[in-house]
Amino acid sequence: MLWYQIFRDGPEYEKRAAQGVFVPPTFTPKQLYDAVPPHLFVRSTMTSSLYILRHLAVTALFYCLATRFDDLVGGVPMNQYAARGLRMGLWLSYWGWQGLSFTGIWCLGHEAGHDSFSPYPIYNTMIGLVLHSFVLTPYYAWRATHRTHHKHTNSMESDETYHPATRADFKLPDGRVAVKMDYTDILEDTPAFTLFKLFVRQFFGFQLYLLHNRKGNPKYPVGTSHYRPSSLLFKPGDKSAIIISNVAICTMLGCLAVYVRLCGWSACFAHYIMPWLFAHNWLVMITYLQHSDPTIPYYRKEQWTFVRGALATVDRPIFGWAGRFFLHNISSDHVAHHFFSTVPFYNLPAATEAIKPVLGDSYNYDSTGVLRALWRSFTQCRFVEDEGAVVFFKNACGDTVLEMDATN
Repeated sequence: MLWYQIFRDGPEYEKRAAQGVFVPPTFTPKQLYDAVPPHLFVRSTMTSSLYILRHLAVTALFYCLATRFDDLVGGVPMNQYAARGLRMGLWLSYWGWQGLSFTGIWCLGHEAGHDSFSPYPIYNTMIGLVLHSFVLTPYYAWRATHRTHHKHTNSMESDETYHPATRADFKLPDGRVAVKMDYTDILEDTPAFTLFKLFVRQFFGFQLYLLHNRKGNPKYPVGTSHYRPSSLLFKPGDKSAIIISNVAICTMLGCLAVYVRLCGWSACFAHYIMPWLFAHNWLVMITYLQHSDPTIPYYRKEQWTFVRGALATVDRPIFGWAGRFFLHNISSDHVAHHFFSTVPFYNLPAATEAIKPVLGDSYNYDSTGVLRALWRSFTQCRFVEDEGAVVFFKNACGDTVLEMDATN
């Protein structure tokens, strides 16, 4: 991709948008399963362990390099302003790359939550609990709602995450009589305020979702939290597991407190907190773009099926080789992951290639540069209609990119 193309829509997106109308897919799960070679479903404890060890080794290497920054800057003859600029550049680079590595740790915990590492459930549980707790994610609590998301992807009634706002939520007038000014008065923001909202969502959105269900399904009462064992997010039998998640989080916070005592607040801030915040940015960006797109539908119960929900996601080559290395195919092969959540992440590229001939034009891929895609979705995916079995996001002018085929 040439540098100027990162600000353009990808040709795959343009092709989907040019269709104008949308016809819901009618595949069956069996058609997809039959297309995937059986060996791709095999989970190897050894292979998974080696990937985990490799990732943790790279994370540790980044940390060791960061502890040498002062020595590196001090060893190069330069004036104070150049030294300050070099030091700032090194730290920004560390936060970005270590944040990406922390995101990868979260992704590995996510894979453990799907039992895709090993045929032994206890192994998956222990690995997932440790990895997710390291990045302050409650393993059991998040696993519970994430599995619900997989069972009800892009269902207006039952999906758990990135639930779209409706016309009624914004108190917009009826679409049959509304004019552009009606939308503009309520939905239009200044570019600066839009950037501020994007910043808050990117760096703090995931924790806000865990704390009080921000952008989650509105069917739950205000204050619903992943940290409350009695939350309606969970089944009654989940209470003990949620408590274990909370204890694990407290244990990690205790480890950070020990680190602060030994090395100081500044070291903890530089080596852990900032990469952790950057990891939230990468994580929210990836998960948001997987399902929030002007050309991707949401379904109400009369039209929703598991296959249609699984296909209401987008494969994106985010960060190229770095995305595959650090994020373990979570973005580049997300469609296949929704169909086959227990397929190990290292087999997902082959699974994607296996189902693409079956899916044809129903396979959603988008090479749009990540900054352009993020801005496009954040500014154009504003709300959906309160009625309709298949709905698409509308922008601040009340317009959609695609419409439901009236013959379906």
